[in-house]
Amino acid sequence: MSIILGIDPGSRITGFGVIETQGKSFQYLTSGCIRLKEGSLSERLQQIYDGLSTVIRQYNPTEAAIEQVFMSKNADSALKLGQARGVAIVAAASHALDVAEYSARQIKQAVVGHGAADKSQVQHMVTSLLKLSATPQADAADGLAVAICHCNTMQSMVAQAGANKRRRGRLR
Repeated sequence: MSIILGIDPGSRITGFGVIETQGKSFQYLTSGCIRLKEGSLSERLQQIYDGLSTVIRQYNPTEAAIEQVFMSKNADSALKLGQARGVAIVAAASHALDVAEYSARQIKQAVVGHGAADKSQVQHMVTSLLKLSATPQADAADGLAVAICHCNTMQSMVAQAGANKRRRGRLR
């Protein structure tokens, strides 16, 4: 059993989702958004750190995953996103969590089945996969999608390791 924290970093809204995995199934625990109040950049970054630290203390995840930064046309926006992402990684690391990183394309592929999915498709599939009674807000759904992507990736790696072990056993 693992508890996975998925993080969709943002300079205005940071989405998060927490799921519990057991075998090949996963269950929704919580999700939400850290909506940053106006203030200096350092104050907003502190809000991300504090918000994620609260979630980590409350749900005790064993693993964390975050969306990688994509290159934007606006360098200032990309820099702010990178800073928000860095603070999110530090929040996880300060609670002794390793952080896996996935591209937006990998996350969409894992949840929707194709890497060019839009936000509404991600929301729909997250709602369906986790059997939620209501559709989560887009940034929270993205955080849950990151967690689902990590869960699927880890299961694939375990399955592949088992297959390789069996293959090596036959060759001896």
